[in-house]
Amino acid sequence: MPTIVVAAGLLHDGAGRLLLVRKRGTTAFMQPGGKLDPGEAPDAALVREVAEELGIAVAPERLEPLGSFTADAANEADHHVLGHSYALLLTPAEVDAVAPAAEIAEAVWASVADARALPLAPLTADHLLALVPPAPAPGR
Repeated sequence: MPTIVVAAGLLHDGAGRLLLVRKRGTTAFMQPGGKLDPGEAPDAALVREVAEELGIAVAPERLEPLGSFTADAANEADHHVLGHSYALLLTPAEVDAVAPAAEIAEAVWASVADARALPLAPLTADHLLALVPPAPAPGR
């Protein structure tokens, strides 16, 4: 199967919620991110995609590498994705500023439990949900 190389961002709010997006004309929710441009590094691609898709400018130094994972492509039949994945803790101002743009039809904040009830892209369901930092314990 052909492989599509992407950068995927596990954007979270530090309270146990992650940001999931759904592209226009699709049903699966996934991490913000997308395909790399020719010669583009994965972290640079994610910074670009977050700005294009969500209207948030982030510095690449804020990205925490999580690893690279392979899964079935959500929106392209008979393809795999190789997702170079990064965590990014958003500030409260950035959480409030999230605004779906470009090809993004919908952006939702969800706990891991709530996310499991949504139709998810395989990369998200099989690899990235397990990496969401937990919410801090009450009183901490």
